[in-house]
Amino acid sequence: MLTGTVQWTAQERVVHGKPAAEAVPAEIERIGAKRVLLLTTQSLTNSRLIRDVTSALGDRCVGRFSEIRAHSPREAVIAGAALAREVEADHLLAVGGGSVVDATKTMLLALWRGVRDVDTLSTLAPKRGAAPLTPLDSDRMRMTAVPTTLSAAEFTSSAGITDVQRKVKLSFSHLRMAPIAVILDPAATLETPMELMLSTGMRAMDHAVERWCSIRPHPLGDGLALQAMGMLAANLPAIKARPDDLEPRLTCQLAAWLTQVSGIPGVPNGASHGIGYILGGYAGVPHGITSCISLAATLEWNEPVNAERQRAVAEKLGRPGARPCNVIRDFVRSLGLPTRLGEVGIAADRIPELARQYDGTGPIATNPRPVRGADDVAEILKLAV
Repeated sequence: MLTGTVQWTAQERVVHGKPAAEAVPAEIERIGAKRVLLLTTQSLTNSRLIRDVTSALGDRCVGRFSEIRAHSPREAVIAGAALAREVEADHLLAVGGGSVVDATKTMLLALWRGVRDVDTLSTLAPKRGAAPLTPLDSDRMRMTAVPTTLSAAEFTSSAGITDVQRKVKLSFSHLRMAPIAVILDPAATLETPMELMLSTGMRAMDHAVERWCSIRPHPLGDGLALQAMGMLAANLPAIKARPDDLEPRLTCQLAAWLTQVSGIPGVPNGASHGIGYILGGYAGVPHGITSCISLAATLEWNEPVNAERQRAVAEKLGRPGARPCNVIRDFVRSLGLPTRLGEVGIAADRIPELARQYDGTGPIATNPRPVRGADDVAEILKLAV
């Protein structure tokens, strides 16, 4: 008998298909915020999207922080939180990809708990898979997100932040870290570089595939993951073929949403995600690209224990009967994205060094085929040479 408890996040609304410049002020009005701090990146700070949203907010936008870099360094979190205090913000607005959203989530935590330095921030990061921090009465400020990629970080209550000095990813989790509102505007992705857009789409595919192949599947997660796979398989190539067409972009945004909701019933990811954290946090590989490299290798290594389950992956990508790991590799290549470590500058002789970064915790620890240690991680990485 399937037993369990499904814990929803504190996310209230997802607005999809409306222009961000229209939807953001409406949500800010609904929430009752008066002083909004906008968080973004240097690459977006002069974009039309930022100009339109800032103009629409008018006097309610009391500042902008655009120093968030890839992989969300701890220093950016502390600096953003300091600016929020300085301008007396009562709401945070994240406009950008997963790094911006994760950094903004963690700024909330820093503001709630009075954290003003990176070392204190790190003490709030338990091991991956640990219970979320318990909400306190002080945890009231919230955030809204306007994503510009398909990483789907805006649909979770956790965040990955990088300790640059130690080259490790720290995981933070709190139910109220999930944005209170998410605005899915496909036009918000038009200025996103194509490689970033498509690779974060593969990150979403990674979510769907690993949830479907999980050691603890759930009927809710299964249905959403399968649906998302099909939507991404059909629409990521369409984005590449027709860059100005908003319809496939919105469909992929909705699919990315499904991939994250598929994990809410407690469905864990596997080694592809865990290896992605190592490649990202330790080796500096962009998040979306990590999935392009790790997913097929993980599927290949897991074949002895879940080949039957993997069949649906090949079917959803339009190649029933084909070997799923090859289907994923071919799909990634068709998008013009890398599938091998060497393509991102990682030589084979670095594999032992990378494998030693595995600390025994999830999501590698929840891989369908048990990973016994660094040697097994190395075997998976060798399949991506």
